[in-house]
Amino acid sequence: METGRAGERLSAESGSCAFGGATWTPASRQARVRSPSESTRLSSVDCSEASHYGFGARARRAGPAALRPLPEPPLLRLRPTSLRTQDISHLLTGLFRSLYTNEVIGEDLSANLIKARGSQDARHEEFVDELRRVRELYKQRLDEIEMLERHIIQGRARALAEKERIMQQADVHAQETFIKMPPVKSIFRWCVDSVLLQKHHLICPDDYYSDTVPFCSAPKGVSVPGCSKLTFSCEKRSVPKKHLTKKLEDPCRKMLTKSDEELDYTVDSLTWDSSLEAKRKTVQKTGPPKHKNWMNHLPVPQRELERLLLARMDSRIRFLKNPRFFPPNTPRGGTSLLFPPKKPVLTGDLQSGEPVESCADTPVFLAKPPIAFFTDYEVGPVYEMAISLQNTTAASRCLRVIPPSTPYFALGLGMFPGKGGMVAPGMTCQYIVQFSPDCLGDFDDFILVETQSAHTLVIPLQARRPPPVLTLSPVLDCGYCLIGGMKITRFLCKNVGFSVGKFCIMPKKSWPPLSFRAVATLGFVEQPPFGILPSMFELAPGQAVYVEVSFLPTSLEKAEQTFIIVCDNCQIRIGQLVALDLIYISGEESQPEPGELTDVTAQHFVRFEPENVQSTARKQLIIRNATCVELAFHWQIVKPNLQPLMPGETYSMGSLKYHPDRETAFSVLPERGALSPHADHEFILSFSPRELRDFHSVLQMVLEEVPEPTSLELETLKDCSCSADDVIVLEIEVKGSVEPFQVLLEPYALIIPGENYIGITVKKDFKMWNNSKSPIRYLWGKVSDCHIIEVEPCAGTIEPSEVEDFELSFTGGVPGPTSQDLPCEIQNSPSPVVLHIEAAFKGPALVIKASALQFGLLRLGQKATDSIQIQNVSQLPATWCMKESLVCLQERQESVSPFDIEPSSGQIPALGECRVTITLEAKQCQRLQTVLELEVVNGAWSHLPVYADIQEPYVYLQNSHVEVSNLYLGVPTKATIRLINGTLLPTRFHWGKLLGHQADFCTAKVSPRRGTLGPSEERQLGLEFTAHTQDELSHLALPCTVSGMKEPVVLGISGKPQGLQVAIAISAEGSDGSTELWPDHPQELRLDFGSAVPLRTRVNRQLILTNRSPIQTPFTLKFEYFGGPPNGPNQKPSLPDVPPALLKTSRIRERLAKREQLNFMESLLSHGKGAAFFPHISQGMLGAHQQLRIDITGYANMWGEYWDDLICTVGDLPPTVIPVHMAVVGCPISSLRTTYYTTDQLQKEPVIRFGTQVSGGDTVTRVLRLNNSSPCDIRLDWETYTPEDREDRLVELLVFYGPPFPLRDQAGNDLLCPETPASSSSFWSPSSSDESDSSREAAQSAEGCSRVSNRASRKIVSVVLREHDGVPCGHLYRVSPKQMVVPAGGSSSISVSFTPVLLGPGTRHKVECVGYALGFMSLDDEVARELPGRRRRLQDFAVGALRLDLCSSVRPAQLSVEPDYGGGAEFWHQASDLIPKQPCSGVLSELVTTHRLKLTNATEIPQSFRLLVSRPFSVAQDGASRSRRAPGRAQGCVEEPATAGQPLVLRPKENMLVNVSFSLSLELLSYQKLPADQMLPGVDVRRRASGEKEMVFAQNLLLEYADQPAQVVPLKATVVVPELQLSTSWVDFGTCFVNQARVREVYLMNLSGCRSYWAVLMGRQEPDNDPGAFRVSPSSGLLEARQVNAPPNTITLQVFFTARSSELYESTLAVEGVLGEAACTLRLRGQGSYDERYMSPHQL
Repeated sequence: METGRAGERLSAESGSCAFGGATWTPASRQARVRSPSESTRLSSVDCSEASHYGFGARARRAGPAALRPLPEPPLLRLRPTSLRTQDISHLLTGLFRSLYTNEVIGEDLSANLIKARGSQDARHEEFVDELRRVRELYKQRLDEIEMLERHIIQGRARALAEKERIMQQADVHAQETFIKMPPVKSIFRWCVDSVLLQKHHLICPDDYYSDTVPFCSAPKGVSVPGCSKLTFSCEKRSVPKKHLTKKLEDPCRKMLTKSDEELDYTVDSLTWDSSLEAKRKTVQKTGPPKHKNWMNHLPVPQRELERLLLARMDSRIRFLKNPRFFPPNTPRGGTSLLFPPKKPVLTGDLQSGEPVESCADTPVFLAKPPIAFFTDYEVGPVYEMAISLQNTTAASRCLRVIPPSTPYFALGLGMFPGKGGMVAPGMTCQYIVQFSPDCLGDFDDFILVETQSAHTLVIPLQARRPPPVLTLSPVLDCGYCLIGGMKITRFLCKNVGFSVGKFCIMPKKSWPPLSFRAVATLGFVEQPPFGILPSMFELAPGQAVYVEVSFLPTSLEKAEQTFIIVCDNCQIRIGQLVALDLIYISGEESQPEPGELTDVTAQHFVRFEPENVQSTARKQLIIRNATCVELAFHWQIVKPNLQPLMPGETYSMGSLKYHPDRETAFSVLPERGALSPHADHEFILSFSPRELRDFHSVLQMVLEEVPEPTSLELETLKDCSCSADDVIVLEIEVKGSVEPFQVLLEPYALIIPGENYIGITVKKDFKMWNNSKSPIRYLWGKVSDCHIIEVEPCAGTIEPSEVEDFELSFTGGVPGPTSQDLPCEIQNSPSPVVLHIEAAFKGPALVIKASALQFGLLRLGQKATDSIQIQNVSQLPATWCMKESLVCLQERQESVSPFDIEPSSGQIPALGECRVTITLEAKQCQRLQTVLELEVVNGAWSHLPVYADIQEPYVYLQNSHVEVSNLYLGVPTKATIRLINGTLLPTRFHWGKLLGHQADFCTAKVSPRRGTLGPSEERQLGLEFTAHTQDELSHLALPCTVSGMKEPVVLGISGKPQGLQVAIAISAEGSDGSTELWPDHPQELRLDFGSAVPLRTRVNRQLILTNRSPIQTPFTLKFEYFGGPPNGPNQKPSLPDVPPALLKTSRIRERLAKREQLNFMESLLSHGKGAAFFPHISQGMLGAHQQLRIDITGYANMWGEYWDDLICTVGDLPPTVIPVHMAVVGCPISSLRTTYYTTDQLQKEPVIRFGTQVSGGDTVTRVLRLNNSSPCDIRLDWETYTPEDREDRLVELLVFYGPPFPLRDQAGNDLLCPETPASSSSFWSPSSSDESDSSREAAQSAEGCSRVSNRASRKIVSVVLREHDGVPCGHLYRVSPKQMVVPAGGSSSISVSFTPVLLGPGTRHKVECVGYALGFMSLDDEVARELPGRRRRLQDFAVGALRLDLCSSVRPAQLSVEPDYGGGAEFWHQASDLIPKQPCSGVLSELVTTHRLKLTNATEIPQSFRLLVSRPFSVAQDGASRSRRAPGRAQGCVEEPATAGQPLVLRPKENMLVNVSFSLSLELLSYQKLPADQMLPGVDVRRRASGEKEMVFAQNLLLEYADQPAQVVPLKATVVVPELQLSTSWVDFGTCFVNQARVREVYLMNLSGCRSYWAVLMGRQEPDNDPGAFRVSPSSGLLEARQVNAPPNTITLQVFFTARSSELYESTLAVEGVLGEAACTLRLRGQGSYDERYMSPHQL
């Protein structure tokens, strides 16, 4: 479809262009006449050619070839059932079998295998290595294939781009030939790398090209296609134009050569006018060549000289050529018969009498007539016309005529004056043009005549027929007609045109028809309420026919319909719109980069290449005026409108701002002018930056005084005015960037190799390339401070893409490396070009022939002499001086050097030598390492290392004192000593006798006793020492005499002999580490079983005895007070009364073991002390160096703090008393029976649960039995609490006067007052838990105090601080009795009761009641509370209480309410429900709707309740209706109180149905008119989101229980009320003629979703004497509801006004509804008049 439209549009354009007289080029004809099939064929040829250089399909599989096949071959693939399938896998499977079907090792598997390498299987590792190599080779080959594909695709793209460039140059070249042959020679061979293709075994262009490749590539200039070149015979007979350039000077020679060979100019298509004047187009110079390698081979002057020599050689073989072989615009192409030849232009000394050039655009043939025009044609006949073509040149010419492209025109065979198709000068040839129309429309086509001229001759073919013109008015007024009647009106239709026409009348909705037969009728053409006769007619020029229009109205209104009259001449009236097209941009149109902001309104985007400052770049724009009118224009440059828009987002016209761009660098020529109709116009877009930045502007073409387009209806008006204004029709966004000058230094840095002598000038050559797009002017700087640096030439100019050679002169001033930056200023460049120079200069150089001076080992006071040789290796004399380095002297802290240098300074001539003697005197012992410095003036210094070692004999011990450890009485002990020779001199040593006042009680022996130490030798000697006393040895010395040393070397010996030693340590059970506290710290040794030992648990500790001497000794262990039987564990257990077979089961054995353990513990605690300690080994023998671990176990069945002493006796050592401590915690009272002892914590008491109870129910009681496993009577005082977790309550401060829990009688009264605590039973000790950690001394001090002092220390007022966990809750949980005594080893019972709480009315779910009871323990026996020095037991708050967790749940006594069916507790109504289906019967006063609710009793008890509800709701059960409400006005809509209904009873697990009704009445609807402050409670008037108005009634259905709060069930009713609205609030009839009725229509709309019954009420009128001036029809009615997503339903109200006099009439009209709608008011006004000009002609 797009191709067809494009062809039609192109045909229309070609027709209009032909009418304008434009001439088309052959290229445009080829683009026009090519068919779609040809385009497809050409595209397929291109694709096949591109695929010739591509690659085939890649291999399906790529895997390692070394993989083994599967042990079993896979099944073959089946042949596909369809014959048209392209699946050939079955063929591949049949051929390759397992090689094709085997599973390959994929990329993921191979990567995992390679990453997980490291197996011990060598075969597997070899396989993984081979797999890795295969994968790397596979990836490498894939990369090569992708590289080759990319290389060939890029080559094809470059070849295609070069082909298009050459074709464009050939099309616009001035010497274009008229023969169209294959375009250009393929350059694909130059765009690909043949070596690369051959390397990968591919066909390369060198395989099918035999010509040789040139040495270098030439610059890209104007390449002439092969079809345009002269053949060999033509070259022999032609005279090249360049032969005329002999002996010309350089300026003339350059100008002539460039005109033929180095210029690329473009000539646009020419347009011919009546004067046949040609317009020469502009000439553009090609850009610089991209490849500049060829410029290095031949300089420009040499290349020009070679071209001149070639021109001289060609001038010697010049032949004459037939003028007909030359184009007419060439010098020898033949003169024109119409225009005289121009005289030549003399250049220099060259003068010639023959014309240099004919008329540039001389026509070869002239067509007569120039336009083939047909008129007065009919469908069917064939019309012919002869066209003559006359040769207007002085040579015979041939031609080719291309026939028309449309089927309506045909071209016959040509008739020539001679044979061979040649036309002699002045002669003509004829062609017959045939025209066969298929309709009476306009036809346009053209004939192309191709000759030797550069331009094709176009002969337009046109067919025009004058259209018929009808006198029928565009508006046919039928006047007035009664409703139901018929009026026929006749209108005269006459053809005043100049041709016959057939006409067809059809409705507008039928246009355009699919076929005229479908719409053509013989009778009337109907479009109610009109009908037209006849529907088809034919009129000749001057004939007329009557058109009858029938008017049949059906309603009181003004009727209008549109009909269309179609003529058979296919003429369509068209208005010309402005149509400008930008058809060409030199260099192609640019595309913005991704994410680049562009102007939102610009149609085109042009980007200039980066330019330099002060340079100019140009682009050619060709704009086509596609209209047939001349358009005046001017250009304006504005700033772009840059707006970041999201995808799919459009800009707003209000955000566009056009600000002139005053600082732009763009310009367009011409700036203003006129665009000729149907012509192409050329513009030059220039970019001339003046500063270094980016430029962004928008070029707008503004057409001046363009009229605004109007519609067809406005065109029919005679008094219409057309406005004209300036219009922006084309916006081109242009962007250009400015780049700095591209100046390249070659090399960019000069590094002068080696080192040069100072004072000698070094020269270096370098080049400067100008890679910029404009010439540069440079100026080199100069350096003359320490060094002298100059460049020649220092200033000049370098053309673009040229290079200039420079010479650098560098003279060094000081030695050493130097780095200089030489600036070069570039004109108009912000920064200079810097040449970096690095060089190194040197002065004279001296070399010491010795690398180091070694004096060796010297004795103190010895002198040594040596000599060195100094050589001057430079060509400059050197002044030197040698001395020792001052740094070395400072390091040795010496001021005078020990060296004597002779001579110490002097001067050595160039390449000379000098000998220096150096003497060293050893004055002190040292290792001398120093440096002698050789200083050279203006040269590099040299350094000579000097080494010497000056020593004296020195022997020493590594450790001068030996402390003998593990020394026992009479036992030899060995030690090691080291003797070291600190010098390189051999030295003898000899050990003497032991010295000291204790030497007689000891024996010392060294092995070996004497010997010789070598240089720096270190010898290890053995020392054997024996002590015969237990006194500490500290003053013993063993001397060693060393030869050469003044004093001997002395070894000090010390030690402490030891006797019998036993260490005692204590550690916990299972602990590896222990702490030895004795005998070093016997007072810190303590056996502590812990400060929080649970009751009825076993705690173990270990006593470790370590004998650190070789003496065997006995030991005994004994506890003073809490000891058990010594043979407890060794007792034989009694045989259980269990069958032997059961003893083999593990379960029975475990129970028997636990029972035996319990019996043993009870026997240990049978003394009633509450705790017992038992050592597993009480006595034994401790061997030599033996470590013995003895387990000690502690048991307790009563809380408290216990102290005891463990007496440990070892051999003859004094007995050791070890304090024992154990603090026991826990409660011995439990509801569970404990049958065994454990090492874990005590068992947790179970939770006492009361289940789920009903709110306000009876009290529930649980009885609990408590067992006391302790040997003491324990008193319990109970308190109940509920948990409370509050951040503001963390601790509790309790203050008591007297004991916190005194003794009470059965009535709960205190037996003793707090003021007289005399009885032992009232003793109370409020000690905190911290007192359990008191020391042994505190307990012993308390033992000596008397009973009187204890009583005096009792506290009358006590304060307890404890953690806050809960609040007392005696009303919820209760324990009785509150105070009780549990006997020792016995049990007692308690009762725990729970009273359900009364829940509030808002509680709907089950409430969990959690609490706990604390039993505070007290001991009434004073001896049980405390035994001074042995035990102490706390009570009340100081000891942990017995905790019983209590849990229960309370649920409200409510019924479950759920809707049965019909909507439940919500009602939905429309106010129109009160309107019956027959409105004539009136409106209902009340409408009752009933829903049903199901009440379910889910509890276990029957529920008694009453139902209370308020109007307009009511409730009924078992047929009885109750209309009730809760007390108070806030719960209902009426004011009178309602009485309670009869009580109802609902049994457990049963349900009941209740009817809830809502009464809708007119009284309720009237509440919507009340103001907001007077609205009744429970009534709300609001609007929905859709705008509908509704009333909401909300009340509560109360279920009132006897002893419970009422249950609330919300009820809601929503009533949608109607809402009316008039289309206007004011109707003014204006001035009307008296007694003549006027009608205005007003629309009444229903905006709600319910029906409305409305009525019109007329208000008071002025004047009062004429109340009937205004009336409305209809006055009442029913308006239907508005549908969902539909417009409101409306009804038309006709308001009549009849003036009875010339007074002013005013009235008010109100529309009210019966359902409480708000009234709509309409004000009416009219003026009466007797003036007849106000009489309406249309009123009857």
